[in-house]
Amino acid sequence: MEQQLAELTERLAALEASHGMAGTINMEIFYWWCTGLMVIIHAGFLAYEMGASRAKNVLASGIKNILAFAFIIPTFFFFGWYIYLAFPNGFIPSSDGEFGVPWSEYMGPNLADNATGVFWAAFTLFAATTASIFSGAVIERIRVASFILLAILLGSAVWILGASWGWHPTGWLTAQFGYHDVGAAGVVHMIAGFYALGVLINLGPRVGKFNPDGTANDLPAHNVPFTIFGLMLIIVGFFGFLGGCIIYVNGDQWVNIYGQPATLSAFAFNTLMGFSGGIIGAWVCTRDPFWMMSGALIGIFSAAAGLDIYYPPLAFLLGLFGGFVVPITAKWLERMGIDDAVGAFPVHGIGGLIGVVGVGVFASGYPNVEGFPPISLYGQLVGAVVMAALGFIPGYLASALLKGLGILRVPDDVQIRGLDKTKVPVRAYPEGSIGGGVMPAE
Repeated sequence: MEQQLAELTERLAALEASHGMAGTINMEIFYWWCTGLMVIIHAGFLAYEMGASRAKNVLASGIKNILAFAFIIPTFFFFGWYIYLAFPNGFIPSSDGEFGVPWSEYMGPNLADNATGVFWAAFTLFAATTASIFSGAVIERIRVASFILLAILLGSAVWILGASWGWHPTGWLTAQFGYHDVGAAGVVHMIAGFYALGVLINLGPRVGKFNPDGTANDLPAHNVPFTIFGLMLIIVGFFGFLGGCIIYVNGDQWVNIYGQPATLSAFAFNTLMGFSGGIIGAWVCTRDPFWMMSGALIGIFSAAAGLDIYYPPLAFLLGLFGGFVVPITAKWLERMGIDDAVGAFPVHGIGGLIGVVGVGVFASGYPNVEGFPPISLYGQLVGAVVMAALGFIPGYLASALLKGLGILRVPDDVQIRGLDKTKVPVRAYPEGSIGGGVMPAE
């Protein structure tokens, strides 16, 4: 009898261990496919930027985007993951940082660790997204080497420092101010958008963009349908991005990045409602299909910070507002003499700002965890200022340094001839088709 009881106990223990391992494997699979979907974001950015370029610059724009993705992966391995884990208290390293250093047992094929690799992969794709956001703003006139340096600074250092402060469960913005940003409206989109703005001020406009009197000329995309298709791919990829913003808890209620209860159901309601509102708002404002599809992204960003708690019609209204306002902001930016080729700063910087501040307006008082302050408008405004400054200041200073060294901008004569002709060993299009014959001089 005792032997049978012992065997039964042993079998139950084995069954419990098997169940636990199954849950662990399910967690790995979930983040694996979130990461896979996020790669589609970069396919979208590639199509988006190549389509938005003029025919003479198509491949040069694509090369720049591909290299940004490639360089972010190893640099985030060596620097970014450590920054996220080591600096939630500001510039004071915490003990958790040891798990992010490249020589840690967690940073390799350790069979006892079923989590770090997939979380690192998800965060690496978040990092690459910030670089791709910045990439579109500067097409057709930035030097590739300088762009890569700026992309690495943004993707593997700047944005992840903001994530450590405002997207870590014990980050100081949450612990001290109740900052709430579950869908990364501030820590990804605001930082990347304001970083792009800082670079654009030093980079200057494309040749021919502005007349001597300051009025702007249209430098049309050579393939608007391809650009719109790329934007739709980005939106598909963002379902993986937002899925990666929720914490899979085996056998229990899933939580958001801060440890508060959250569901994919809430994310689904509010992502789609924001998406819809953004399209409609941009259509009312512009009737332009490019801005309508950009409006879909703006709508998602405008609701992103509160995806876990919003009533879906509110997400729709935030998206509607963002989709209407951001194209107007883009026109204002152009009148200021700043050439943002794809509207990266308005779409991501202003869209993200609406998202961050919106939580303070509509979710003020929502409780936090572990004794942290509840959500407040003041806390969200503090977070918004931090994210804007953290993006703009490094972007401006780093690009000013490169400008001072004379290596930031492609020479004007090269811009006139076309970057593909001078920098790329192959043609984008066959002879006789668009871009295959004599290139226009605009």
